[in-house]
Amino acid sequence: MKNIYITDLDHTFLRSDLSISDYTKKIWNAHADEAILGIATARTYKKTAQFLKGIHVTAPMILLDGALIATVDKKIIDTKFVNKEMGDAIIEAGATLGIYPFVLSLVGNELSEAFSYSTTLNSYQSEIIKRYANDDHTAVFKELRAMEQNFKIVYMADEDILLELQKKLIALFGDELKYILAPEAYMGCHFLTVLHKDADKSHGIRSVSEAVGFDLNRLTVFGDNYNDIGMFELAKTAVAVANAQEGVKEQADIVLPYTNDEDGVAKFLDKNVII
Repeated sequence: MKNIYITDLDHTFLRSDLSISDYTKKIWNAHADEAILGIATARTYKKTAQFLKGIHVTAPMILLDGALIATVDKKIIDTKFVNKEMGDAIIEAGATLGIYPFVLSLVGNELSEAFSYSTTLNSYQSEIIKRYANDDHTAVFKELRAMEQNFKIVYMADEDILLELQKKLIALFGDELKYILAPEAYMGCHFLTVLHKDADKSHGIRSVSEAVGFDLNRLTVFGDNYNDIGMFELAKTAVAVANAQEGVKEQADIVLPYTNDEDGVAKFLDKNVII
């Protein structure tokens, strides 16, 4: 029976400049034959595939915080959607506070992702949009609305306004939805992610386990942020990088002395996995 290693991307496997070192590529890929290697990320399929060029991934990927499970060759394993009615209500709730989200959706039956946003952007969102300038799946709307199949709806703003929005959404939907409020380390703000109630990395790991047929008692996961805690609780061994949020470190079995910029995941594998 193979061991399983699943890692978060941002601030865990990726360096802060969004690169992957040659050392990490070498160590990670060296385990592709004798282990199951997977990714769990808040990012889209398209962005994940761009970052993982030259990286072996041998399990379906947990994408968009667990709202999408798909293989490297675009086979969809599982989806968890926020419907259009709920999505529009979420957008309207944010509008009462003067903020509008990014809406990430599935278009059609193929793995075609849409990234929709409003013409009204705050400074944090404007900076993010610069990074998507050359992407062909983005669309801007004066009157932003949800699509039929929405993976997640993401707000970026200062923490106080997102706390107020979260309270509004909980009053509207209660536990019908999942709400993740966490620091956004790249931008220095916070983000509030709204998803289907079962869209998370923990449910994603269970979907991958069913698809691949692995033993959760052989699972090691790596992470840094609060959306990783669900998979920490599920895994046999939960590993936090040195730059992880303090609350995440408290939930880890192992806290590495190395950050994402110091190849923490690869150094763990190099030291603890014998080929």
